[in-house]
Amino acid sequence: QTGVEPPAATLPDAAIARATMADKLGKRLEGLALKVIYLDLETPDKFKSDVATLGKFFQDEARAKQVAAFYQGRVDRIAQAVADMKEDQKPRVLLLYYNDRDGQVAFNVAPMSYIQTFMVQAGGGRAAWKDAQLGQGWTKVNLEQIAAWDADQIYIVAYTKSAGDVVKQLKADPQWQALRAAKQNKLYAFPADYYSWDQADSRWILGFTWLAAKMNPDRFPGLDMEKEIKTFYSELYQLDDAAYQKNIKPVLKGDLP
Repeated sequence: QTGVEPPAATLPDAAIARATMADKLGKRLEGLALKVIYLDLETPDKFKSDVATLGKFFQDEARAKQVAAFYQGRVDRIAQAVADMKEDQKPRVLLLYYNDRDGQVAFNVAPMSYIQTFMVQAGGGRAAWKDAQLGQGWTKVNLEQIAAWDADQIYIVAYTKSAGDVVKQLKADPQWQALRAAKQNKLYAFPADYYSWDQADSRWILGFTWLAAKMNPDRFPGLDMEKEIKTFYSELYQLDDAAYQKNIKPVLKGDLP
């Protein structure tokens, strides 16, 4: 364990960091005379730009263009499917991040700049929390506020435990049973494999596709989510069907078909 100041002999040529870490960590890395590549990843446009940056750094711009095209094609497909929806046709959606750090249960909503909010709004939903007073990061909210938002659909994400287990607990809670979404059986666990699909990493396109189809299933007739997952891992990670069956399918979690 060497912290951010490793021995000179072990220094890499460059470091890759999230843009949000520029002040906290980036300056220290730059102080080691490292080239620091900052990635944002929080919107499709920024993700595309970040992929291009990585393509240049790794001297494989052709592959970067292929990856960007893969994402753009799926973003465009979703945009076209919901393009003619009027605001009052879109469900009011609440996406909540659950954590129980130190034994204290907390629910949080994302700021408008995060990819989770983008997924809801660009996927044909109305973010129920958009007019709340939000911070720079996740903002804690209580059950009273959750009930006041009265969302048509609620999606739970969790990073340190199964979102499916959390949803089971909530469905058994009388207070949550009183919510509109729970009454209409529209309280969902956001999918995950090794990581949750709502986050700003490569899987966000799977989460976006799943969420858009879940919010408005009539807009995505015939969508085969397993095919989407297989294609994702095949085209981006070169995993064949045998590798998918062995390494990915057994760890899939959440409200998948």
